[in-house]
Amino acid sequence: MFTLNRWQSRTAALMALSVTVGSVAPFITASPSFAQTTFSDVSSNYWAAQFIQQLSQRGVIAGFPDGSFRPEEPVTRAQFAAMVNKAFQKTQQRQTINFTDVPSNYWASSAIEQAYTIGFLSGYPGNHFEPNQAIPREQVLVSLANGLEYSPSGNTESTLQYFNDASNIASYARSPIAAATQKQIVVNYPNVKFLNPTATATRAQVAAFIYQALVSSNQASAINSPYVVAVGSTTPTPVSVTIAQGTAIPVKYDKAEKILVTKDETAPLTLTVSQNVVTQEGSVVIPAGSQVIGQLKPATGGSQFVAQKLVLTNGQEYQLNATSEVITKTETVKKGISTGSIIKNTVLGAGAATAISAVTGDRAIATEEVLGGAGIGALVGLFFGKKSVDLIAIDPNTDLQMTINQNLLVSLK
Repeated sequence: MFTLNRWQSRTAALMALSVTVGSVAPFITASPSFAQTTFSDVSSNYWAAQFIQQLSQRGVIAGFPDGSFRPEEPVTRAQFAAMVNKAFQKTQQRQTINFTDVPSNYWASSAIEQAYTIGFLSGYPGNHFEPNQAIPREQVLVSLANGLEYSPSGNTESTLQYFNDASNIASYARSPIAAATQKQIVVNYPNVKFLNPTATATRAQVAAFIYQALVSSNQASAINSPYVVAVGSTTPTPVSVTIAQGTAIPVKYDKAEKILVTKDETAPLTLTVSQNVVTQEGSVVIPAGSQVIGQLKPATGGSQFVAQKLVLTNGQEYQLNATSEVITKTETVKKGISTGSIIKNTVLGAGAATAISAVTGDRAIATEEVLGGAGIGALVGLFFGKKSVDLIAIDPNTDLQMTINQNLLVSLK
């Protein structure tokens, strides 16, 4: 009975993951407003922290209302279908079918239909989809490899010999997983030599797999992780690399913990890249410490950082089309309030400095560090006689993380 069930499950999995070949459309998605990118249960040194942060920035995955991500929770087939739809766009490969166990009012009905029609997932015999079934790691890898139309080069078994537990990989999954391995989609923690193909995929593992699939198709910049399986690549070292549209650039601002600006002012601002941005092969394309020069500009409902130039640590300069999310958080300054707590560890836009000075009567505000912009004297009349003013409050180390809006070609010389 055990042997039969095992055979049935492998046969069903093969049918469930079969796909129709089709072209892959470019990945185009905007990060949702107020996307949460840090989570209470994902520390900065957690093995999958960067994968989770990057995918949440793109809106592919999200946390829970309590601020957690729950990285070790299992992923169901329905949940995986939803993630795939947000990460990749493909043209329809086949007509939709009605799965008997996916009613039209099921929360993931549309996601499952889409994942089926674009060829990433299929059903089981009898038109079953098993949406609540926990998805094994090997099924995730097979789905990504087949959905992106990857085939192994060379001998499949030679590639799979890298894994100490290669014998546990199902027959239907061997060729796609070899292809996924060659494309560096496979991420194994804590030991890169163990694939654990039949283990249930966790939220963290799926995040890593999907992100690496984006990297493999030039939709994202590589993360320098020791857990990405890299089987001997013979690809020549490129002299330049394209950083894809949609890539997030992690930045920081060392001069203050807060920036205050008015809703209507434009202020120059220079940010520092906080982490290396690397290629899939590990080459650093944007070193930590590089500078992003741009402006805080008015945007619908708030303020937004608009990048203009990237200056690498070696002095190379590139025109940069990148923006942060629109920041709409406000801080109200009222007449009579002590300005000490307002301006502590804070940099002010010229307009904000003028507003605070006019409302509180504290003329010394004008002597604090002020971001360039319109002259303070020219702005006084805008706030004269006001008893309060609402200012945009920016946490520069979290609110100003930006996304590249246009492919950026960077030299590796």
